[in-house]
Amino acid sequence: MTFNSKYHLDVDFEVPKKLQWYYAPAFFAFWLVLYFSVVNTQINHMPTPLLRSDEASNPTSFIAQRAEETLIELTRIGPRVVGSITNEETTVEFLRSEVAKVEAEMSDRYEIEVDVQQASGAYMHWEMVNMYQGIQNVVVKLSERNSTNENYLLINSHYDSVPGSPGAGDDGSMVVTMLEVMRVIAKTGDPLAHPIVFLFNGAEENPLQASHAFITQHKWAHNCKALINLDSAGSGGREILFQSGPNHPWLMNYYRNVPHPFANTLAEELFQAGYIPSDTDFRIFRDFGGVPGLDMAYIFNGYVYHTKYDRINAFPRASFQHTGDNVLSLARALANAPEMDDTEAHAEGHNIFYDFLGWFMIFYTQTTSIIINVVVAVLALLGIGISIYFMCLRSGCSWKGVLLRFAITFGIQLVSVFLAIGLALLVAVFMDGVNRSMTWFTSSWTIWGLYLSPIIFGLGILPALYLERTKRDPLGLGFRIQLFLHSHCLCLILIMLILTGMSIRSAFLIMVCLVFDIIALIVNLVTKWHRKAYLFAIAVMVCQILPFIFFTYLCTTALITMVPMQGRSGSSTNPDLVVAGMVWLFSLMFAGFIVPLTMFFRKTRTIVLCFLGITILFIIIAVTDAGFPYKEKTSPQRYSMIHAHRRLHNADGSTRIDESGLYIYPQDRRFDIAHDQIEAFGETHKVSDFCHEEMFCGMPLYNHRWNKAREYSLWVETSEQPEVPTEYPKLVLQDSIELESAGQRRFNFTLEGPSHMGIFINVKNDAKILNWSFNDTLIRENEEPPFMVYFSYGLDDSPLEFTIDVEKTTSTFDTPTLEIGIGGHWVTQDITAIDKLSSYISRFPSYAYIQGWVGSYETWYF
Repeated sequence: MTFNSKYHLDVDFEVPKKLQWYYAPAFFAFWLVLYFSVVNTQINHMPTPLLRSDEASNPTSFIAQRAEETLIELTRIGPRVVGSITNEETTVEFLRSEVAKVEAEMSDRYEIEVDVQQASGAYMHWEMVNMYQGIQNVVVKLSERNSTNENYLLINSHYDSVPGSPGAGDDGSMVVTMLEVMRVIAKTGDPLAHPIVFLFNGAEENPLQASHAFITQHKWAHNCKALINLDSAGSGGREILFQSGPNHPWLMNYYRNVPHPFANTLAEELFQAGYIPSDTDFRIFRDFGGVPGLDMAYIFNGYVYHTKYDRINAFPRASFQHTGDNVLSLARALANAPEMDDTEAHAEGHNIFYDFLGWFMIFYTQTTSIIINVVVAVLALLGIGISIYFMCLRSGCSWKGVLLRFAITFGIQLVSVFLAIGLALLVAVFMDGVNRSMTWFTSSWTIWGLYLSPIIFGLGILPALYLERTKRDPLGLGFRIQLFLHSHCLCLILIMLILTGMSIRSAFLIMVCLVFDIIALIVNLVTKWHRKAYLFAIAVMVCQILPFIFFTYLCTTALITMVPMQGRSGSSTNPDLVVAGMVWLFSLMFAGFIVPLTMFFRKTRTIVLCFLGITILFIIIAVTDAGFPYKEKTSPQRYSMIHAHRRLHNADGSTRIDESGLYIYPQDRRFDIAHDQIEAFGETHKVSDFCHEEMFCGMPLYNHRWNKAREYSLWVETSEQPEVPTEYPKLVLQDSIELESAGQRRFNFTLEGPSHMGIFINVKNDAKILNWSFNDTLIRENEEPPFMVYFSYGLDDSPLEFTIDVEKTTSTFDTPTLEIGIGGHWVTQDITAIDKLSSYISRFPSYAYIQGWVGSYETWYF
């Protein structure tokens, strides 16, 4: 390399000697200590719960002990499944009693009105018609006496639970939080400009039926102008705000003032994109009522969600205080917000919002975000350009030489980014290929060895090899490491601009990362530390402390949320791919500017290879018994199972199939673990084996999710019939009448059966459904049969009457026209009282949790 004499006179840069390799452990220990002392501590930080003895000195505060005691009483009722006495009678009376207690100590300033709504209706829930009859809501309106304000704040949670679960976390914890918030507000007598409607909804798990009933039919529904929705996908911890608005950024002006903020746009986008296997009432209020609001839920300890382990002893008292403080603050603020008088006037677009370690909130509109992202990208590019200019000026290398090196470095860094994700995905595919996926399910610490280590190796090995082979390059080591930092910055700029162009609001994460790199760059240029390798490195390290804390905080929170969810996300996809991708994404932000600093140590290649060794070590650990994913009570493996009797009839009324069996729906990837026990029950088939012959596989599918999981679900033939507690569903064709047009006929049916039934409808012999008495969306949009109708009832068990209008143009009604299947589900029963079902459940491994019931399935031609 020749030196231009003009630049040679200005050469003023440090040619550093590499640090000894044994300083590297201290370097990595610094970041580990930072993580455990700040991030891990803050994630688990909770407010001190207030006791009854604290009430006198805190008369306007939420009292956690009160909420806890109320939850104890609520969960003593037992599982609260729609259609059961516990849900439709006992819990309703319990809620009325608790509201009466509030009313008894209420300030004279207020008045309370209670309404127990009973409603029937239907709507589309994804691919199925969701139909309900006689479900209930307990609705309470708290307002100032003689208030004429017609704009209400709605606060919602649900008191029903899934079969077999006491529902302490989901959603009893939020029900009792609402009761305590109501008590505190009613007792203190502070101004309440807008009435508050407390909706205790009795059918969310069905799914989302009671919220639909309220927002489409209740007398106060059209007055509700804003919403606080409270739900749970875990048990305890901190509740996260994961949906806001939409298009109402003013709501965040009030949330930002809550005592314990915990919110992130990334959570909202992941949820709305379908990556979270749950849904909430928020969607119903938004889609059917146009009510903007805030959606909050517990996400920690998702292992017990929807299981019998969702008990009060798994729910920490401090979580009541955390949520109660926030909801009480929000309720008071929103109920007195002037925006409530005309919410539409304040609809201004989507929000970007995020908290920093629960200390404070940052939020701004999506339009502002686009501007910020573009400005940051321009500033980063400008900073890189200035840095390279001074690099040319001070290094003695020509600008062409520096740019060539920068191009090579950028190429290496880009390949390293793809190598990092490639290695992580390779580990994920390997673990799944040897039937060892989800080894991190209970021992989540293994994620750092299985996935973070290969990512660090992938990010570091090519730069290490390149710098080793070019150690005699006239461009100093410090400048060459700076080029790798600039290259990573350029990679992030490209990612951010792509995400921004796709209207993905979570691009703000990359923006935050770039801001701190820009700060480090400015500091180094202003102080001229960019000439002195180690001072430059120290500046980079210091400027990376806050983003390291922020992104490891987000990464840990995401893993705490997503890891338990992989136990109920189905068997069709490899969950290790999800974890690998998530760790890679966050690693680019919390480690991307740190890994190049390891190049200052001697034996860099050996240091980086250590991460590959760690990966291999953790793979060995994972494939042994130490990597077994499940643990009884705390992190069980989930199955849903129906002991069912199915009878399928031919067109002439004869029976072609009459058998009993176990319908087993494994909810995660590792159902192979219990395969031997399952096969011992009887002859085993994949449910999908029946799907090409029978409508909806000829099985009593509980809902549309079961249909999606049919490839990995099992039907096990048994010799014993299920112990069905009542009569099988009874479908009766009352009559069929010709309509005015030729070739058209109306079939009138009645259906009786248990509180949860599936109605499956198909057409035969070129028939076409013109209309029916169910929700008409499927017919109106010309969807192809067969169709599924999910039907449940609460108090009203009267027979369901429905009609189907059919047209035939190429055949007569003497040939079969309709095929109808009815699945009966006795989900309200105590399975411990059903001996045969309990016997099958007891033969599963101890670490398995079985959500089971008895059922039936029968088809007819008409």
